[in-house]
Amino acid sequence: MGNDDRRKRLRLPASFLLGALAAFGGAGVAANAEDTAPAPPPTSEQLARAKCVSGMEKFLPGAYFYCLGAQSYGQNQHRYADRFFKEAASWASKPAEYVLGVMALNGDGEPVNRPLALAWFALAAERQTPRFEQPYDALKSSMSTAELGKADDYLASLRKTYGDAVAAPRAERRYRDGVNQLPKTAAETNYCISGARDYGASTGAADAPEGGGSMGAAQACGTAEAVVRFVDSQAGDVFEGWSGHVSVGAIQPASAGGKVTQ
Repeated sequence: MGNDDRRKRLRLPASFLLGALAAFGGAGVAANAEDTAPAPPPTSEQLARAKCVSGMEKFLPGAYFYCLGAQSYGQNQHRYADRFFKEAASWASKPAEYVLGVMALNGDGEPVNRPLALAWFALAAERQTPRFEQPYDALKSSMSTAELGKADDYLASLRKTYGDAVAAPRAERRYRDGVNQLPKTAAETNYCISGARDYGASTGAADAPEGGGSMGAAQACGTAEAVVRFVDSQAGDVFEGWSGHVSVGAIQPASAGGKVTQ
């Protein structure tokens, strides 16, 4: 087989997709903080056990549906994984667009479609993030003129829903609307996120729920300030590289006049 034939058969191993699902957040699989060696890709069983925080849909549906996609993929439910990753992509999740490209390239639950894979990779690389640009460039260099033309057609269609010009401002509005529903002073407590085990642990919040939350908890409750820190930490996975996103930051105590600075 010649070099051209090998390049046209470019394919990513299943471990690459599993690694991508863990590396870009939302899968609920974390390495021990004391480990110095990179964590191996999660297994399908680990992805299937991912704990997705349903309350995050109010703030960051891109992160929430990405997690559901990873969970479904781990359960070998590729049709549902495709559906959830597309929902995440419509809320500006570049990792979701990238994984959709990998699935199209490898034929996970669908026929192999290299032009479609390139279109998803192009969307994932919109913000010029190197880890998304590199696989885009590698795949593009292996494609024929006819394949590139089909990829352009796919991309023109996908941009109407999943491109940053549409999806990112939509996701930013949801994010801001969700945060605006939080209690307006840092002193107010008992704001709960459904499905959260411990939102304080991921941010080092001093005011995390007493006891740190439990693995079996249906929700975590605490101050609005802790919730904001948690949401902002998760927003990085969705809005990374997008210049239009401004983090909310810490909620300040109310002044004498009742005004809150955010």
